[in-house]
Amino acid sequence: MDTLVEQLDAKFRVWQPEMANQVRQRIAEIIEMADRDALDVLRSRAVEQEVLDALDEPETR
Repeated sequence: MDTLVEQLDAKFRVWQPEMANQVRQRIAEIIEMADRDALDVLRSRAVEQEVLDALDEPETR
């Protein structure tokens, strides 16, 4: 886990402030969901987004 913390620390120094703030907010949301044993909801949203992306793709013929 230390590698992840080091990587985030390095990225926060490089990213624009708005990007860093968005990443911090999303990480905080993931931690909160994990504390409530609700990460399965997050996975569902990811699957939902995949479906929406597939629907947005132009049809190939």
